[in-house]
Amino acid sequence: MPIDRVATLRNAEKLLRQGKLDQAIAEYVRVVEDHPRDWNTANTLGDLYMRGGQIDKAVEQYVRIAEHLYAEGFFPKAGALYKKVLKIKPDHELSLLKSAEVAAQQGLLLEARQAFAAVSERRRARGDMAGVAQIRIRVGALDADDVAARIDAARARRDLGDALAALAELKRLATELTEKGREADAIEVIREAAEIDPADAELREHLLAIYISAGDFESARQCAATAEQFRAVAAALEQRGEADHALEALVEASRLDPADNALKEQLARAFVAKGDLDSAAQFLTLETAGADVDLRLMLGGIRLRTGDVDQGVAVLKQLLDEDPQCREAIALLGWNLAEQDAEAGYPAVALAADAAVAQSDFAGAAAALQEFVTRVPNHIPALMRLVEICVDGGLEATMFSAQAHLADAYIAAGAAAEARFIAEDLVAREPWERSNVERFRQALVLLGEPDPDAIIADRLSGQTPFTTTDLSIAEITEFPDVDEPPPPSADAAAPVPASAVTAAASPPARTEPNPFELGANAIDLERVLEDLEQPSRESEPTITELEPSQDEEVDLSVALDDPATVIDAEDIEGVFEKLRHEAAGRPGGTADADYERALALREMGELDEAIEALESASRSPRLRFKAATLLGRIYRERNQLPLAIEWFEHAAGAGTPGGRDSHLLLYELADVLESSGEVARALAICLELRAEAGEFKDLSARIDRLAKVQTRG
Repeated sequence: MPIDRVATLRNAEKLLRQGKLDQAIAEYVRVVEDHPRDWNTANTLGDLYMRGGQIDKAVEQYVRIAEHLYAEGFFPKAGALYKKVLKIKPDHELSLLKSAEVAAQQGLLLEARQAFAAVSERRRARGDMAGVAQIRIRVGALDADDVAARIDAARARRDLGDALAALAELKRLATELTEKGREADAIEVIREAAEIDPADAELREHLLAIYISAGDFESARQCAATAEQFRAVAAALEQRGEADHALEALVEASRLDPADNALKEQLARAFVAKGDLDSAAQFLTLETAGADVDLRLMLGGIRLRTGDVDQGVAVLKQLLDEDPQCREAIALLGWNLAEQDAEAGYPAVALAADAAVAQSDFAGAAAALQEFVTRVPNHIPALMRLVEICVDGGLEATMFSAQAHLADAYIAAGAAAEARFIAEDLVAREPWERSNVERFRQALVLLGEPDPDAIIADRLSGQTPFTTTDLSIAEITEFPDVDEPPPPSADAAAPVPASAVTAAASPPARTEPNPFELGANAIDLERVLEDLEQPSRESEPTITELEPSQDEEVDLSVALDDPATVIDAEDIEGVFEKLRHEAAGRPGGTADADYERALALREMGELDEAIEALESASRSPRLRFKAATLLGRIYRERNQLPLAIEWFEHAAGAGTPGGRDSHLLLYELADVLESSGEVARALAICLELRAEAGEFKDLSARIDRLAKVQTRG
């Protein structure tokens, strides 16, 4: 039954005063046992035990009270009791540990470490290494900023066999350090963790992130083990502007993941941009390109640039066989390749041109080659193929320009014989063109002719006439055979001075040979009329003045075909004079009058009447260019584009006067063709115009735009 606490304590006090210590202790024990939470009595009991020399029992009472106070949060009082115990018994381990914990709770870290160190030494002395490890763990928990202690605590966990807990602690510590910007410390922590478990992927990822964050890319590359990790390193390097090192990381990523075709494409493009075609070829094959048109074009381009022409052409040809619309893209590839290596680009352009010819698109084929020779001016195979296509497709204007360029290329290459043949043909067609005569002279010089000007003068004077290959002229020029043509006059036999060869933009002065003797030289009828109708040769006429007007277009077929008609060369002027008088008497007046009337009508806004007058004036070879050009512009203003195209083409075929007028005509024709949706023809004309006129208006921008439209199909 419960005791009377007050009476018992009074009795115990009496016993103490009587010197009966043991009996007093017994009374206090009764009270403490009956009231275990009577801490004051327990403390008095402990003191009595100390007076009686019962040290262990005293410590037991003090520790029991201290633990209660610690649990209740009375840390200072609990700490005081633990220190009281340690004064009595310095090696009391529980009190040492509890003192350390109380000091830690109060922020007295130095005191806490000293207490833990004392416990650790006692355990080490008795060989309790597991106990020492536990103390290391508790010391590591004292201060979150004490990296060394926390690392040591993780090692202690590992020593105790709890590797998972050790790794978790180190990862947590590394994260905290990284967040605080202490990358160097974090790296040391992760390295420590890697020693515990080198295969931990999360740990490696964490370490990689720290290396990248710290800018230690060499260590990051050494740490990376997967394709994705190397990609992360490459991305960071790219962001830092270290493109070459980023490329190296991507190469390693591709090695680890060979099935990643997108990465191979990225690498191939990057190496092509660097000009490292050998490396690019390692990452792009026909198999990896698959059905991707862009990749296959790139593959073909790489093969061509690395000198594997057969395989490159095979790749592009296969693509072309599957989709004929790819020829524009293949041509564009060839143009781009040609800017760095003409021999790499030409096979692609030639393939595209052949495909266009197979589709009867001669204009498109010529346009592809024209753009190529614009970028590679003296490429003889391309120019030869261009001339061939122009002949097959009837593209006369482009053919003449291509022949001129081919002659220049032959001259540059030292191929004198070939250059002479083409230059002579060009001069035979247009003897008034200074550039043609100059090409002929250069070819003769290249051949070693001692007096090239004398040869040119002989040709132009008719002593040893040219032979042209222009079939269109030969077909319309037929003269009756003359058994014994009269000999040339003394004036005709005299050689033309060299200065006459270089006369600007007008044909050299000629003596008066019998025109019927020139049939073999392919001189056309209009030129015969032009020569015969000159009133005087005292001054050099212009090209425009040499052409006959409409009223001078006469039909000689009756006179020439009638066997009863015998025409003496000396009377030829009389025949033409008579016919001109007859033509002048026809209704409608002269071509000049029609043209002037058309100009006036246009000013008045009477366009229908102006068109009628211009059509009449256009029948004159002399006025055909101006009249047809004006008709094209009128129809263009009326938005009658097909008629505008037709008349612009008439003007282009009339023998343009050269210079800005002819360039402007071609520019307008190309513009109308583009507006009509005829992109290929417009591109071909623009390319021809650039070859002749260079940078004219917005020609380069227009060519780029048309080429892109062609490529998109």
